[in-house]
Amino acid sequence: MGVRKVAEIPWLKACKIPEVITRTHQALFPILRQLSDGRFHSGQALAHEHGLSRASIFNVIAQAELMGLKIHAVRGRGYWMPEPFEWLDRNAVTQYLGEASGAFTLNILDSVVSTNTDLVAAALSGAVDGTLLCAEHQHSGKGRRGRAWHSVPGGSLTFSVLWRFETGLQSLAGLSLAVGLAIARAVNRHSRHPAKLKWPNDILVDYRKLAGILVEVQGDMHGPAFAVVGVGLNVRLNEVQRDAVDQAVVDLAEMGIKAGRNRLLADCMQELNAVLSVFRQRGFAGLRDDWLALDAFLGKQVVLSLPDGRKIHGVASGVDDTGAFLLSDGRSTITPYSGGEISLRLEHP
Repeated sequence: MGVRKVAEIPWLKACKIPEVITRTHQALFPILRQLSDGRFHSGQALAHEHGLSRASIFNVIAQAELMGLKIHAVRGRGYWMPEPFEWLDRNAVTQYLGEASGAFTLNILDSVVSTNTDLVAAALSGAVDGTLLCAEHQHSGKGRRGRAWHSVPGGSLTFSVLWRFETGLQSLAGLSLAVGLAIARAVNRHSRHPAKLKWPNDILVDYRKLAGILVEVQGDMHGPAFAVVGVGLNVRLNEVQRDAVDQAVVDLAEMGIKAGRNRLLADCMQELNAVLSVFRQRGFAGLRDDWLALDAFLGKQVVLSLPDGRKIHGVASGVDDTGAFLLSDGRSTITPYSGGEISLRLEHP
């Protein structure tokens, strides 16, 4: 299947994966892969093939449903997944990546606590630049400002990539905006409904959230440093996922995008590789004009919510060369704002 097991990835052995997740790997995901063929599979046959009891098969199916998957049980026929999906496959992604495959060390896992959490741990253990961690399912995916990122196998594309820099943390200003630009470009390869950007790190379609980005950095201000860039892209959200999100959302299925997740992942990585090349040489300044071309809020009346509780009203005036948000008072004053705890929204949505 092109999926590496935990034991095959040396740096991942150090990551803290709960025992219950390890047991899940042993039965749940192999069974889900069988059910993804769109056919019926009897509980007795599944139990025999996997060396489990019928009761254990029932528990595995119940666990899958708790994760948000739909699986029907039909008396006399067995279990059936009405909405099968394309699993991430190492060989397929590598083939789609083409020449860009050499820029990444690809790891695909069934289930992790969080791709960002695990990749930060890997970075501290010496993982190389370009290490890419993808997961079918996250138990505690992380979003911006401490929010959870909800994912269901097949319903999302969730991955994190590690980049190392010798120029220090001071050179990473605007990195999350650069990443957003890359993801929007990847989506727009396939979409008739252009994906646009919301400062500092969301991808929107018609002002509904399609994808989010979380960048975590560590290192010296002027020396070796690293960034772990996490991306969560909505592929096909179910009702439970939509209800769990506190904002309007959209997914690729609703947009009519037919490309499979392996192709989409490769497209994202190709665009990220291209963006990173410019970012390393020129910083965000080299990407600013392209970012502004996709700015969903440019010229709009907006409200900024600051960490101290203040709300600032004005006109969105783009971003500067460091990625700071520019707010105009409607006359002659333009003020830059930066910081991960600032919230941006339209004045009149």
